[in-house]
Amino acid sequence: MCGIIGALGRTDIVPTLLEGLRRLEYRGYDSAGLALINEPGELVRRRQMGKVANLAQMIQDENLRATVGIAHTRWATHGAPSESNAHPHLSQGIALVHNGIIENYLLLREELEGKGYRFESDTDTEVVVHLIHDIRKTQADLRSTLAQVHKRLEGAYALVAMDAREPDVLVAVRMGCPMAVGFGSEATFVASDVAALLPWTQEFLFLEDGEVVAIRAPGEGRVASRIWDREGRPVARMSVHSSLSPDAADRGTYPHFMLKEIHEQPRAVSESLEQRMTREHVLIEALGPVAANVLPHVEAIHLVACGSSFHAGLLARIWIERLAGLPASVEVASEYRYREVAVPDHCLFICISQSGETADTLAALRRARTLPYIGQLSVCNVPESAMMRESPLRLLTRAGPEVGVASTKAFVTQLTVLLLLSLMLAKARHRLDPDAEKRAVEALHHLPLLAEQMLGLDAEVASMACDLTTYDHVLFIARGDHYPIALEGALKLKEISYIHAESYPAGELKHGPLALIDSRMAVIALQPANEIASKLHSNLEVIRARGGHLYLFTDPGLEKRAASNRRVVTLPEVPPPLLSPIAYTIPLQLLAYHVAILRGTDVDQPRNLAKSVTVE
Repeated sequence: MCGIIGALGRTDIVPTLLEGLRRLEYRGYDSAGLALINEPGELVRRRQMGKVANLAQMIQDENLRATVGIAHTRWATHGAPSESNAHPHLSQGIALVHNGIIENYLLLREELEGKGYRFESDTDTEVVVHLIHDIRKTQADLRSTLAQVHKRLEGAYALVAMDAREPDVLVAVRMGCPMAVGFGSEATFVASDVAALLPWTQEFLFLEDGEVVAIRAPGEGRVASRIWDREGRPVARMSVHSSLSPDAADRGTYPHFMLKEIHEQPRAVSESLEQRMTREHVLIEALGPVAANVLPHVEAIHLVACGSSFHAGLLARIWIERLAGLPASVEVASEYRYREVAVPDHCLFICISQSGETADTLAALRRARTLPYIGQLSVCNVPESAMMRESPLRLLTRAGPEVGVASTKAFVTQLTVLLLLSLMLAKARHRLDPDAEKRAVEALHHLPLLAEQMLGLDAEVASMACDLTTYDHVLFIARGDHYPIALEGALKLKEISYIHAESYPAGELKHGPLALIDSRMAVIALQPANEIASKLHSNLEVIRARGGHLYLFTDPGLEKRAASNRRVVTLPEVPPPLLSPIAYTIPLQLLAYHVAILRGTDVDQPRNLAKSVTVE
């Protein structure tokens, strides 16, 4: 969940490292630091608490220059945020940056203390850099040293190291955490996310677990990178060209990435649907050549995900059962990976992740590949991710880079492609007649415009947000296929405003949550015009009778039931029933954003959270 960038260049790379850190700040912002080997061959380190801007301010008058260096943004795991715990960590001429968690660090620390090493931090990372120094005494170079260190470590990690005795090389290893090498005309890079490198290159090479890479600056006749597998054998791998543009991770004229990404949803939805359906048909072939042989034989579905992606899976279950007639279950990945799983005959495993590197979800996918599923399918937003590389079936969401910690466009595009997948499954099972398929496809073609219309509610939602800032507790309720959206709305509000928020199916109120209702509790309800709207109305009356303050999102016509202690936002038009849950998502995103702004929190980088959860 931290961010790494390293560079070897023909000219000064200090500004490059700082800009790369700025682009990685969504992955960690407790502290930031860099280490350089300057022209006299000295190892120089600078670290600062807080955000990258603090580090840049610290060194702006120092005139630091170097052609090789590593840098890091930290999200604290071992040890509280502090300068002493910030990366890089040093050990007698060796510098190291690290993402992930070393599970056996206490045993290693005890061993190293016995050899005389002294520790200045509470981190597992400092253990690794001292281990590198210790093993380097018996190895010919840093590359062979890191290969030996890798064999001693347990956990999930990505490491990048440099040694003042070898100022022309950076060495990295990956095990469970992402790592990419980038090739520019003036520098060779290594980073935990390609977003850090887009201003300088779109040519990347991705490490697999257990691989060690040594990179050097570009030059005539010089090989910029060499890779070895966990057995020490050379690996030949071609670089790939990324379609991401250099400005993909800039917020432009928007005050926050989250607001920009909310407003990018019409475009993201449109691109997620492209080439996956015609005017009248969904295209099963869009899942790849294997899909036509797998989908007709599927008899059950297991969906596995974390966080917002789990909420997307909850709605996908409803769609799959309704449209395709398949029994489906949804499970949090951190639970799935540690229990005995009974796999029904001809069951399809589906994992959902924004980053494709979520540790628990990736571990669940790898476990699923050892079980008797009919196939494994990954729904993901990052084509170069481990999850996409390791899945036989793949469904890319095409949201583009999402920097805000609170997922918005990634979540909505997950819903978009999962609805599309539900229709594909229905078609493969001959449960979708041509007329029904045509109606569903027409609805999907309407989805980008519908998302645009939901954005038009911004001012009205902002007005409602003014009322909600005074509450410390908010309850979200809904029924049917809108309940997963209520869960997502509660998650968004708690993530970025720090208001305690939770969600229940409205029918569960009398089974406990009603005890919480009084004048200090705000209740946000989703009431679409569907066959159970009257059931929800009865639930609202129960809340109103007990003094609860109601905030209602509803379809045209139903708002006439509003009473004096209700505030109502009416959606601009009744969306097709299939699309209604997606439509209701966007106003809730706007609500969370405006409440957070009014409460003065850090919208893009909320406390204690990071964007990509690459550790358990």
